[in-house]
Amino acid sequence: MISRLCESRSLSLEEYAQLIDGRDAEAAALLAARADAARRQVYGNRVFIRGLIEISNICKNDCLYCGIRRSNAGCARYRLEKDDILSCCEQGYALGFRTFVMQGGEDGYFTDERMADIVRAIKARYPDCAVTLSLGERGYESFARLREAGADRYLLRHETASPAHYARLHPKEMSFERRMRCLQDLKRLGYQVGCGFMVGSPYQTTRDLAADLRFIEEFSPQMVGIGPFIPHAATPFAGRSAGSAELTCYLLSILRLMHPAVLLPATTALGTIDSAGRERGILAGANVVMPNLSPAAVRKKYALYDNKLSDGDESAQGVESLRRRMAAIGYEIVTDRGDHPDTPSTII
Repeated sequence: MISRLCESRSLSLEEYAQLIDGRDAEAAALLAARADAARRQVYGNRVFIRGLIEISNICKNDCLYCGIRRSNAGCARYRLEKDDILSCCEQGYALGFRTFVMQGGEDGYFTDERMADIVRAIKARYPDCAVTLSLGERGYESFARLREAGADRYLLRHETASPAHYARLHPKEMSFERRMRCLQDLKRLGYQVGCGFMVGSPYQTTRDLAADLRFIEEFSPQMVGIGPFIPHAATPFAGRSAGSAELTCYLLSILRLMHPAVLLPATTALGTIDSAGRERGILAGANVVMPNLSPAAVRKKYALYDNKLSDGDESAQGVESLRRRMAAIGYEIVTDRGDHPDTPSTII
């Protein structure tokens, strides 16, 4: 099955399930070696850095797994103003970042007008940089306005491709169909689109993971973000077991073989659950890391899960240490935009 995946970039739902259930050290090593070779054919040994700016931990949603859910009365809320965000970009640009990722809860303060103004300001000051947004679900017209303002990429994790599983992770007012429609809207509008899922989330089955892989195979996003589920003490899933770093890396290798040119982060969650998680993710096929550019005073407040890393090598200021860590395993941090090869030459 691994050989067939390398050749055809596709497996059936049942075959993905068999590949997951058949995971062992030998299969993981073979997948990682093949994934590394596939990634090097497209990107060489380059690892792209993105500057993550967590603009608000205020969220109208009540997702059962998330530490910034609206029901968490113990969450110390904050939001960054435009000048705060531009200051983060200024620091990041000086450190070599050429992509800024603005991530936040679904905070109604960030209207289309405000967000478009921020995007335009970043693009005016740093025209050689890409702007990525990760602000949850919005309407088609909202996505269109932000795209017209200059946003290049949008990350929206689908979380699970199984409607039944989605319903067990989210409150009733949230809709699997709406989430999937948002992803299709983003693609139609010409964004570089990212989706993704948690590994080891509550109630997740092998078949759910196989459905995620099939969805990503067919949707063909430019970016995929996956990381192990880590519980938060102030959610209904407090005390649940965390996901596995080993399985996460195994799935990263599968995703790389499925889409050799995909931009694939070694996520903060992977680094949180395993001190060598960044390196393990890169060796398994990832090629993006996203150090934190947020103001130091708010970093720990963006607590999606317990013990989330935000300082040290997870911070933008630790990029030189991160560079040395990547060099030690044979990879090079680069400071260009790191676009997907299929990105149109004309950037809005």
